[in-house]
This record gives sequence, C-alpha cells and structure tokens, in this order.
Amino acid sequence: MKLMSRNVVELFREAAQLPEGDRATLAGLLIESLEPAPEPDVEAAWSEEIARRVAEIEAGTVETIPWEEVRAEVFGRRNDR
Repeated sequence: MKLMSRNVVELFREAAQLPEGDRATLAGLLIESLEPAPEPDVEAAWSEEIARRVAEIEAGTVETIPWEEVRAEVFGRRNDR
C-alpha cells in the first residue's frame, strides 16, 4: 500500500534537512515501525527487570559505570579486532 506519491529519495532529502534531534526521533520511529508488536509476557518480564534494576541502584547494592568508561571499553574492543 503506497501512502505517498513522493519517492524515497525525495523523502530522504527532505528528512536530511531536519535538525539532528528531529532526524534521530524520525529514525527511531521508523525503526519501531519495522518491529513486530511486543508480546505481553515479554513486556511484563522487561518491566519487572527494569524495576528490579532501578531498585538495586536506588538501594546502592550495585555499582554503576559512567558512560564514558563503557564507551571507551566498547570502542576499544571494536578497534582491537
């Protein structure tokens, strides 16, 4: 089903002129549109896991790692390949 008469290249050119934040939002929305609908059991399990992790952080029972350290480690590993 075709929703627009514009072709994809024209649409991309228009979207590419948006501010970075808007492009990121659009990209996220497009990716979400490709994903199947979440299964209720999976969503419930993730909600429980998120709540558990937040509780651990708030209780101080886990140590968080600053994003800068995680990023350096991830990109360092990738560059070592």
